[in-house]
Amino acid sequence: MSERDRNGGRTAEHGNNKDNRDNRGRRDDRRGGRRNQDDERSQFIERVVTINRVSKVVKGGRRFSFTALVIVGDGQGMVGVGYGKAKEVPAAIQKGAEEARKNFFRVPMIAGTITHPVQGEDAAGVVWMSPAAPGTGVIAGGAARPVLECAGVQDVLSKSLGSDNAINVVHATVAALKQLVRPEEVAARRGKTLEEVTPAAMLRARAAGQGA
Repeated sequence: MSERDRNGGRTAEHGNNKDNRDNRGRRDDRRGGRRNQDDERSQFIERVVTINRVSKVVKGGRRFSFTALVIVGDGQGMVGVGYGKAKEVPAAIQKGAEEARKNFFRVPMIAGTITHPVQGEDAAGVVWMSPAAPGTGVIAGGAARPVLECAGVQDVLSKSLGSDNAINVVHATVAALKQLVRPEEVAARRGKTLEEVTPAAMLRARAAGQGA
């Protein structure tokens, strides 16, 4: 074998080894990206409220798919609701969770409870809720409970006054939470001091750094 052939063989082998290392690097990068996505998802609380099968009449017959109403929160004041639709249940849940993360909003809280009584409405759904003392827990039924739990509310009194439809109740609960304002905003709006518009227990909790 000539020196040129030997050099050519070594060059080709070196090139193959480099390609293999590059391929392994790309695979590791993809695995690392998936791991990062999984870690990010694991930081959130995810609740599936309803899964429904729906059908669409097409020329060849009926086409079936699934819808999922999903609530995602960080348990520390951030929560969102999403609605996903796909041919398979897992894909519908995933789409719902992705939409919920896009719809995140912050819930004002002090000492694990909401800042003031509030009522939210959506379609036929009506949900009322009020602050509660520490240790009360989440007094809420039906589809309102997972929204409050994902948001990180620990003590609250809640009641559904309208339709029992899960979708309506969830959206009414979200509407109520979005109406909450921080004590400073209420004081500024009314032209009063913070102490005049905030219960003493909430002020003590706020001073202790328990506000969200």
